[in-house]
Amino acid sequence: MKKFVMAAVGGTLAGVIATTQIAGPLLAQESAKTVNVYEQLDLFGDIFERIRAQYVEQVDSSELIEAAINGMLTSLDPHSSYLSPKAAAKMREQTRGEFGGLGIEVTQEEGFVKVVSPIDGTPAAEAGIEAGDFITHVNGESLLGLLLDDAVELMRGPVGSEIIITVVREGEAEPFDVSIIRDTIQLTAVRARTVGSTAVLRLTTFNEQTYPKMKEELAKQIDALGGIDNLNGIVIDLRNNPGGLLNQAIAVSDAFLEEGEIVSTRGRELADGDRVNATPGDLSQGKPIVVLINGGSASASEIVAGALQDHRRAIVIGTKSFGKGSVQTVMPLRGDGAMRLTTARYYTPSGRSIQALGVSPDIIVAQPPAKPAAEDEDEKNSARRTRSEADLRGRLNNDSLTDDQIKQIEADRDKAEKAAELREEDYQLAYAIDILKGLSALGPKE
Repeated sequence: MKKFVMAAVGGTLAGVIATTQIAGPLLAQESAKTVNVYEQLDLFGDIFERIRAQYVEQVDSSELIEAAINGMLTSLDPHSSYLSPKAAAKMREQTRGEFGGLGIEVTQEEGFVKVVSPIDGTPAAEAGIEAGDFITHVNGESLLGLLLDDAVELMRGPVGSEIIITVVREGEAEPFDVSIIRDTIQLTAVRARTVGSTAVLRLTTFNEQTYPKMKEELAKQIDALGGIDNLNGIVIDLRNNPGGLLNQAIAVSDAFLEEGEIVSTRGRELADGDRVNATPGDLSQGKPIVVLINGGSASASEIVAGALQDHRRAIVIGTKSFGKGSVQTVMPLRGDGAMRLTTARYYTPSGRSIQALGVSPDIIVAQPPAKPAAEDEDEKNSARRTRSEADLRGRLNNDSLTDDQIKQIEADRDKAEKAAELREEDYQLAYAIDILKGLSALGPKE
């Protein structure tokens, strides 16, 4: 018994010694970290006071603090930042669908301002700005070394005023200047049209208008065709769509899915993760879908493309997307400012993260560069000179067809010629429509 007690005491002492040897250093390390943080805050205070007292010019203390906060956030990743009260107000305007500027979505890459995408119908798009362009100067002033928000502020100005930006573009030997007239940007989130029997839904951004407007426009196109039975499929055009609101990307995806996961997010802690599933109901009633993407398709666009692709609900055509696979949460701060902080990564239904990788199309189709007008006219003239049996003198007439059948053939020929014209105007869209034609041609006969 005495031996047992001695052993128990010995074990307890060993435990105490082990705890002291192991826990002691850990507590010391934690204490050292805390002391180190306070020392660094003291250092910040010293630097702040010296700048206020000794800098060559008098400085605004609030601007110094704001710059320090923004520097801390932007050091994390390109999408985290501080929003001043003015910037926060402008961001709220943008999510509602109206704001002033050039009409480009930008990010920062290794200190340079990079165009994610130009927005359809805006001064930047009309001036020929492309996804992937780097903006190096604004009115001759270099943007290198500026914070992204400061660079964006330089590009803002009164509506109707001119701005000259210097652009570096892959494939161009030298930088070049582009003159743009600033304008009020009215974002039309969705534009729709019918090409033949195909409904084309052009989604330019994901703001509060996107899902309701898409639903409304699709219903109009179906009515114009005389009902869903006359629709052979839908093209969802997400090219140069820089993204926007996560809930709108979920709603658009859900509109064409009956069940299954749409997107999942994973934060720093396991409890911060979330998963969103589709609800029953498909606006297209199972009609085939083609999604168009390119290097300017980012964020919310990639959620939609990834969800429909993983569920084999759509064929994705175009070129690799931008690859922004993180979620930013906008947190209001005192004084009407806000903080945009990256809080999670998102994943497609198959568990893919597209961060820095993008969504890869099922079929890669690049948009060919525009041809010079003279070359294009030569090709059209060549096509007109093509001869057929109908041009031959003394040909046999085709008397096996009725007048109605001949009219139908001529109508089909007109459709084919219009499709050929569309290829000249927008090759990727024409390719998508051809895919849907092929899929409908293989469907069951009624």
